[in-house]
Amino acid sequence: MAVQFILLAIGAYLLGSVPAAYLAVRWSRGTDIRTVGSGNVGAANVLRAGPKWLVVPVAIFDIGKGALIVWVAQQLGLGATQQVTVGLLTIIGHNWPVFLRFRGGRGVLASLGIILILCPWLGLIALVFAFSFAPLKQLSLGVLIAYISLPFFSWFLSGPLGIDIDARLPVTLGMIAIPVIGIFKRLIAPRTPLSESVPLGELIINRLLFDRDIRDRKAWLSQETPGADSAEDIIDQLD
Repeated sequence: MAVQFILLAIGAYLLGSVPAAYLAVRWSRGTDIRTVGSGNVGAANVLRAGPKWLVVPVAIFDIGKGALIVWVAQQLGLGATQQVTVGLLTIIGHNWPVFLRFRGGRGVLASLGIILILCPWLGLIALVFAFSFAPLKQLSLGVLIAYISLPFFSWFLSGPLGIDIDARLPVTLGMIAIPVIGIFKRLIAPRTPLSESVPLGELIINRLLFDRDIRDRKAWLSQETPGADSAEDIIDQLD
């Protein structure tokens, strides 16, 4: 069982490192997605760097790789702690892929796939929280609230959500680690020309709440691609 876990852990990181967005744009346009738009290796930048329809298979792949790893761990009879661990390694691989010199996306979709397999109801709750802010064009704030809500719901609603009470602690710890990784990835992004004069405290708040360097949403989107629309803004939070 230990050997299986070690091999799956390595496989989780490597699968997470597979950059679907990068490959889709490279194969369709011959372009390096890291040099286009925001430079982020995720679904949002596919809209700017390649054919828009590619965002669908890229999103499915990113969700699927998180879900697949945890499902395989379950089929191998691995415990909840090991399932959570390989899931987290998939997110880490997505965010810091070895194949792209550790420059990846945010891991939101990969995280969703992991949560859906560990507890479908918890994944549904996270989606409701996140997309409840979409009409206000503040999906990034919704994602932050969903992140924060994960450990609360996994701990206090373990019965109704269908989580085995014996697995409540490792699952909740995983639900703490997922937002820590996601928020950390938001905060460490390099500054853009638009934010060179923004004070550090304000920059941190902007990234934490809005996942951008400045408050002005239109100016932020226009620097990445002229005429960016709300659909791109929504997907931009799901890389």
